[in-house]
Amino acid sequence: MDPPPLPPHPQCQFRNWLELPPDVTASILLRLGAIEILTSAQKVCLLWRNLCKDPSMWRKIDMHNLGDLWDMPYDLVTMCRHAVDRSCGQLVDINVEYFGTDELLHYIAESSSQVRRLRLVCCYNISGEGLSKVAAKLPLLEDLEISYGSLSKESLEAVGQCCPLLKSLKFNSQGYRRPHIECDEEAIAIAENMTELRHLQLFGNKLTNDGLKAILDSCHHLESLDLRQCFNVTLTGNLGRRCAERIKDLRSPCDSTNDYEFNAELDNTGSFDDDYASGFSDIDYFSDEYGPYCEFSDSDDPDYGDFDDFREFYIY
Repeated sequence: MDPPPLPPHPQCQFRNWLELPPDVTASILLRLGAIEILTSAQKVCLLWRNLCKDPSMWRKIDMHNLGDLWDMPYDLVTMCRHAVDRSCGQLVDINVEYFGTDELLHYIAESSSQVRRLRLVCCYNISGEGLSKVAAKLPLLEDLEISYGSLSKESLEAVGQCCPLLKSLKFNSQGYRRPHIECDEEAIAIAENMTELRHLQLFGNKLTNDGLKAILDSCHHLESLDLRQCFNVTLTGNLGRRCAERIKDLRSPCDSTNDYEFNAELDNTGSFDDDYASGFSDIDYFSDEYGPYCEFSDSDDPDYGDFDDFREFYIY
Protein backbone atom coordinates (compact mmCIF):
# COMPACT_ATOMS: atom_id res chain seq x y z
CA MET A 1 0.00 0.00 0.00
CA ASP A 2 1.28 3.41 -0.92
CA PRO A 3 2.05 5.67 2.02
CA PRO A 4 -0.40 8.51 2.59
CA PRO A 5 0.57 11.75 0.88
CA LEU A 6 2.55 14.18 2.95
CA PRO A 7 0.67 17.25 4.16
CA PRO A 8 1.42 20.36 2.16
CA HIS A 9 4.30 22.46 3.31
CA PRO A 10 3.13 25.43 5.38
CA GLN A 11 4.61 27.79 2.81
CA CYS A 12 2.30 26.28 0.19
CA GLN A 13 -0.82 26.93 2.18
CA PHE A 14 -2.54 30.13 1.12
CA ARG A 15 -5.55 31.75 2.72
CA ASN A 16 -8.37 32.73 0.43
CA TRP A 17 -9.33 36.13 1.81
CA LEU A 18 -12.62 36.02 -0.06
CA GLU A 19 -13.74 33.19 2.22
CA LEU A 20 -13.65 35.39 5.31
CA PRO A 21 -17.06 36.33 6.74
CA PRO A 22 -18.16 39.75 5.46
CA ASP A 23 -18.13 41.27 8.94
CA VAL A 24 -14.51 40.20 9.45
CA THR A 25 -13.49 41.64 6.09
CA ALA A 26 -15.31 44.87 6.90
CA SER A 27 -13.49 45.06 10.23
CA ILE A 28 -10.15 44.75 8.42
CA LEU A 29 -11.06 47.39 5.85
CA LEU A 30 -12.15 49.79 8.59
CA ARG A 31 -8.55 49.90 9.77
CA LEU A 32 -7.62 51.65 6.54
CA GLY A 33 -8.07 55.35 6.02
CA ALA A 34 -10.65 56.77 3.63
CA ILE A 35 -7.97 57.62 1.07
CA GLU A 36 -6.73 54.02 0.91
CA ILE A 37 -10.25 52.65 0.66
CA LEU A 38 -11.27 54.94 -2.18
CA THR A 39 -8.03 54.67 -4.15
CA SER A 40 -7.06 51.04 -3.55
CA ALA A 41 -9.08 48.69 -1.35
CA GLN A 42 -12.38 48.96 -3.21
CA LYS A 43 -10.64 48.10 -6.48
CA VAL A 44 -9.44 44.69 -5.27
CA CYS A 45 -12.58 42.68 -6.03
CA LEU A 46 -16.35 42.88 -6.29
CA LEU A 47 -16.87 41.73 -2.68
CA TRP A 48 -14.63 44.47 -1.30
CA ARG A 49 -16.21 46.98 -3.66
CA ASN A 50 -19.68 46.23 -2.28
CA LEU A 51 -18.49 46.31 1.33
CA CYS A 52 -16.84 49.67 0.74
CA LYS A 53 -20.15 51.10 -0.47
CA ASP A 54 -21.98 50.18 2.75
CA PRO A 55 -22.86 53.35 4.75
CA SER A 56 -21.72 51.67 7.98
CA MET A 57 -18.18 51.71 6.59
CA TRP A 58 -18.27 55.50 6.59
CA ARG A 59 -19.40 56.28 10.12
CA LYS A 60 -15.75 57.19 10.67
CA ILE A 61 -13.86 59.02 7.91
CA ASP A 62 -10.11 59.40 8.37
CA MET A 63 -8.53 61.63 5.71
CA HIS A 64 -5.04 61.49 7.23
CA ASN A 65 -2.36 62.61 4.80
CA LEU A 66 1.16 63.97 4.90
CA GLY A 67 0.30 67.36 3.50
CA ASP A 68 1.92 66.85 0.09
CA LEU A 69 -1.20 68.08 -1.65
CA TRP A 70 0.56 69.23 -4.81
CA ASP A 71 1.94 65.74 -5.43
CA MET A 72 -1.41 63.97 -5.13
CA PRO A 73 -3.16 62.83 -8.31
CA TYR A 74 -6.60 63.41 -6.82
CA ASP A 75 -8.66 66.15 -5.21
CA LEU A 76 -9.00 65.49 -1.47
CA VAL A 77 -11.91 67.89 -1.05
CA THR A 78 -13.95 66.08 -3.71
CA MET A 79 -12.91 62.73 -2.27
CA CYS A 80 -13.97 63.77 1.21
CA ARG A 81 -17.37 64.90 -0.06
CA HIS A 82 -17.78 61.52 -1.77
CA ALA A 83 -16.95 59.73 1.49
CA VAL A 84 -19.44 61.88 3.40
CA ASP A 85 -22.11 61.06 0.81
CA ARG A 86 -21.46 57.35 1.28
CA SER A 87 -22.15 57.67 5.01
CA CYS A 88 -25.80 58.53 4.22
CA GLY A 89 -26.06 60.70 7.34
CA GLN A 90 -24.47 58.13 9.67
CA LEU A 91 -21.15 59.99 10.01
CA VAL A 92 -20.04 60.42 13.63
CA ASP A 93 -16.24 60.83 13.41
CA ILE A 94 -14.20 62.69 10.79
CA ASN A 95 -10.55 63.69 10.51
CA VAL A 96 -9.63 66.39 7.97
CA GLU A 97 -6.01 67.45 7.53
CA TYR A 98 -4.43 70.28 5.52
CA PHE A 99 -7.17 70.64 2.91
CA GLY A 100 -10.19 71.62 5.01
CA THR A 101 -12.16 74.72 3.99
CA ASP A 102 -15.19 76.57 5.29
CA GLU A 103 -17.23 75.16 2.41
CA LEU A 104 -16.18 71.58 3.15
CA LEU A 105 -16.90 71.97 6.85
CA HIS A 106 -20.36 73.32 6.00
CA TYR A 107 -20.96 70.36 3.67
CA ILE A 108 -20.02 67.90 6.42
CA ALA A 109 -22.34 69.54 8.95
CA GLU A 110 -25.24 69.77 6.49
CA SER A 111 -24.84 66.09 5.54
CA SER A 112 -24.75 64.74 9.08
CA SER A 113 -25.80 66.38 12.32
CA GLN A 114 -24.72 63.24 14.20
CA VAL A 115 -20.98 64.10 14.20
CA ARG A 116 -19.50 63.54 17.64
CA ARG A 117 -15.78 63.83 16.86
CA LEU A 118 -14.21 66.42 14.57
CA ARG A 119 -10.48 66.67 13.94
CA LEU A 120 -9.10 69.67 12.02
CA VAL A 121 -5.32 69.67 11.57
CA CYS A 122 -3.44 72.40 9.67
CA CYS A 123 -6.69 73.60 8.11
CA TYR A 124 -5.71 77.21 7.53
CA ASN A 125 -8.59 77.68 5.09
CA ILE A 126 -11.13 77.15 7.85
CA SER A 127 -11.91 80.49 9.42
CA GLY A 128 -13.22 81.32 12.85
CA GLU A 129 -16.41 82.59 11.25
CA GLY A 130 -16.78 79.35 9.27
CA LEU A 131 -16.40 77.16 12.36
CA SER A 132 -18.76 79.40 14.34
CA LYS A 133 -21.52 79.00 11.75
CA VAL A 134 -21.07 75.24 11.58
CA ALA A 135 -21.02 74.75 15.37
CA ALA A 136 -24.76 75.33 15.57
CA LYS A 137 -25.29 72.38 13.21
CA LEU A 138 -23.26 69.97 15.39
CA PRO A 139 -25.17 69.83 18.70
CA LEU A 140 -23.91 66.32 19.51
CA LEU A 141 -20.20 67.17 19.19
CA GLU A 142 -18.22 65.67 22.07
CA ASP A 143 -14.62 65.72 20.85
CA LEU A 144 -12.96 68.57 18.93
CA GLU A 145 -9.36 68.96 17.81
CA ILE A 146 -8.04 72.15 16.23
CA SER A 147 -4.29 71.77 15.78
CA TYR A 148 -2.15 74.31 13.95
CA GLY A 149 -4.99 76.43 12.64
CA SER A 150 -5.77 80.11 12.66
CA LEU A 151 -8.97 80.20 14.70
CA SER A 152 -9.89 82.85 17.24
CA LYS A 153 -11.41 83.01 20.70
CA GLU A 154 -14.76 83.88 19.10
CA SER A 155 -14.90 80.49 17.40
CA LEU A 156 -14.13 78.78 20.71
CA GLU A 157 -16.95 80.73 22.33
CA ALA A 158 -19.36 79.69 19.59
CA VAL A 159 -18.38 76.02 19.87
CA GLY A 160 -18.81 76.09 23.63
CA GLN A 161 -22.23 77.71 23.40
CA CYS A 162 -23.55 75.50 20.56
CA CYS A 163 -22.03 72.18 21.63
CA PRO A 164 -23.01 71.61 25.28
CA LEU A 165 -21.92 67.95 25.16
CA LEU A 166 -18.29 68.79 24.38
CA LYS A 167 -16.04 66.72 26.63
CA SER A 168 -12.65 66.86 24.92
CA LEU A 169 -10.79 69.76 23.30
CA LYS A 170 -7.36 69.87 21.68
CA PHE A 171 -6.32 73.40 20.72
CA ASN A 172 -2.66 73.14 19.78
CA SER A 173 0.05 75.27 18.21
CA GLN A 174 3.83 75.13 18.07
CA GLY A 175 5.59 76.27 21.20
CA TYR A 176 8.08 79.12 21.07
CA ARG A 177 9.91 81.26 23.59
CA ARG A 178 10.65 84.38 21.53
CA PRO A 179 9.12 86.82 21.17
CA HIS A 180 7.59 86.55 24.64
CA ILE A 181 3.83 86.91 24.22
CA GLU A 182 1.19 86.36 26.88
CA CYS A 183 -2.44 85.87 25.90
CA ASP A 184 -5.29 84.47 28.01
CA GLU A 185 -8.14 85.18 25.59
CA GLU A 186 -8.45 81.57 24.43
CA ALA A 187 -8.16 80.22 27.97
CA ILE A 188 -10.91 82.60 29.14
CA ALA A 189 -13.13 81.58 26.22
CA ILE A 190 -12.68 77.93 27.20
CA ALA A 191 -13.30 78.62 30.88
CA GLU A 192 -16.49 80.59 30.26
CA ASN A 193 -18.05 78.36 27.59
CA MET A 194 -16.78 74.78 28.01
CA THR A 195 -17.41 73.97 31.64
CA GLU A 196 -18.15 70.28 30.98
CA LEU A 197 -14.71 69.47 29.59
CA ARG A 198 -13.02 66.28 30.80
CA HIS A 199 -9.93 66.44 28.60
CA LEU A 200 -8.03 69.54 27.49
CA GLN A 201 -4.83 69.82 25.49
CA LEU A 202 -3.31 73.27 24.94
CA PHE A 203 0.10 72.34 23.53
CA GLY A 204 2.19 75.46 22.84
CA ASN A 205 -0.49 77.89 24.03
CA LYS A 206 0.34 81.45 25.21
CA LEU A 207 -1.85 81.32 28.33
CA THR A 208 -0.50 82.43 31.71
CA ASN A 209 -1.18 81.32 35.26
CA ASP A 210 -4.24 83.60 35.26
CA GLY A 211 -5.72 81.80 32.26
CA LEU A 212 -5.02 78.42 33.84
CA LYS A 213 -6.67 79.53 37.09
CA ALA A 214 -9.78 80.57 35.15
CA ILE A 215 -9.96 77.12 33.55
CA LEU A 216 -9.56 75.36 36.88
CA ASP A 217 -12.21 77.59 38.47
CA SER A 218 -14.80 76.80 35.80
CA CYS A 219 -14.02 73.33 34.43
CA HIS A 220 -14.63 71.23 37.51
CA HIS A 221 -14.72 67.90 35.66
CA LEU A 222 -11.24 68.03 34.12
CA GLU A 223 -9.47 64.70 34.27
CA SER A 224 -6.55 65.34 31.91
CA LEU A 225 -4.71 68.56 31.10
CA ASP A 226 -1.80 68.88 28.68
CA LEU A 227 0.20 72.10 29.05
CA ARG A 228 3.39 71.04 27.32
CA GLN A 229 5.37 73.95 25.88
CA CYS A 230 3.04 76.48 27.52
CA PHE A 231 6.05 78.39 28.78
CA ASN A 232 4.08 81.25 30.35
CA VAL A 233 2.66 78.83 32.93
CA THR A 234 4.56 78.09 36.14
CA LEU A 235 3.20 75.15 38.10
CA THR A 236 4.59 76.04 41.51
CA GLY A 237 3.09 76.91 44.88
CA ASN A 238 -0.67 76.73 45.32
CA LEU A 239 -1.37 76.52 41.58
CA GLY A 240 0.93 73.53 41.18
CA ARG A 241 -0.60 71.77 44.16
CA ARG A 242 -4.09 72.51 42.90
CA CYS A 243 -3.33 70.94 39.53
CA ALA A 244 -1.65 67.92 41.09
CA GLU A 245 -4.58 67.28 43.42
CA ARG A 246 -7.36 67.78 40.87
CA ILE A 247 -5.99 66.53 37.55
CA LYS A 248 -5.46 62.78 37.17
CA ASP A 249 -3.32 63.10 34.03
CA LEU A 250 -1.28 66.30 34.08
CA ARG A 251 1.39 67.18 31.53
CA SER A 252 3.55 70.10 32.61
CA PRO A 253 5.10 72.73 30.29
CA CYS A 254 8.51 71.09 30.26
CA ASP A 255 7.38 67.45 30.15
CA SER A 256 8.69 65.15 27.42
CA THR A 257 7.16 65.48 23.96
CA ASN A 258 8.30 62.07 22.73
CA ASP A 259 4.74 60.79 22.45
CA TYR A 260 3.41 63.94 20.77
CA GLU A 261 2.30 63.12 17.22
CA PHE A 262 3.38 66.38 15.60
CA ASN A 263 6.66 68.20 15.31
CA ALA A 264 7.47 69.49 18.80
CA GLU A 265 10.62 71.37 17.86
CA LEU A 266 10.60 74.86 19.37
CA ASP A 267 10.42 77.88 17.10
CA ASN A 268 12.67 80.47 18.73
CA THR A 269 12.51 82.96 15.90
CA GLY A 270 8.89 84.07 16.16
CA SER A 271 5.28 83.03 16.16
CA PHE A 272 4.15 79.87 14.45
CA ASP A 273 0.98 81.50 13.16
CA ASP A 274 2.31 81.95 9.61
CA ASP A 275 4.08 78.61 9.32
CA TYR A 276 3.00 75.05 8.74
CA ALA A 277 3.50 72.06 10.99
CA SER A 278 5.64 69.19 9.89
CA GLY A 279 6.96 65.95 11.26
CA PHE A 280 3.80 63.88 11.11
CA SER A 281 4.11 60.15 11.57
CA ASP A 282 5.35 58.40 8.45
CA ILE A 283 2.53 56.55 6.77
CA ASP A 284 2.79 55.46 3.19
CA TYR A 285 -0.20 56.02 0.97
CA PHE A 286 -0.97 54.60 -2.43
CA SER A 287 -0.54 57.08 -5.25
CA ASP A 288 -1.03 54.72 -8.18
CA GLU A 289 -3.11 56.10 -10.97
CA TYR A 290 -6.62 54.82 -11.31
CA GLY A 291 -7.37 52.38 -14.03
CA PRO A 292 -10.54 50.70 -15.25
CA TYR A 293 -11.48 47.35 -13.76
CA CYS A 294 -10.38 45.39 -16.82
CA GLU A 295 -10.31 41.93 -15.29
CA PHE A 296 -13.78 42.39 -13.82
CA SER A 297 -15.35 44.07 -16.83
CA ASP A 298 -17.82 41.20 -17.27
CA SER A 299 -19.30 41.68 -13.81
CA ASP A 300 -23.08 41.74 -13.51
CA ASP A 301 -22.83 44.78 -11.24
CA PRO A 302 -23.52 47.75 -13.53
CA ASP A 303 -21.81 50.10 -11.07
CA TYR A 304 -18.69 48.00 -10.67
CA GLY A 305 -15.86 48.90 -12.99
CA ASP A 306 -17.40 52.23 -13.94
CA PHE A 307 -14.44 54.55 -14.20
CA ASP A 308 -16.69 57.61 -14.02
CA ASP A 309 -17.15 56.81 -10.33
CA PHE A 310 -13.53 57.77 -9.76
CA ARG A 311 -12.90 60.36 -12.44
CA GLU A 312 -14.01 63.19 -10.16
CA PHE A 313 -11.06 62.61 -7.83
CA TYR A 314 -8.51 63.61 -10.42
CA ILE A 315 -6.94 66.95 -11.05
CA TYR A 316 -6.31 67.13 -14.76
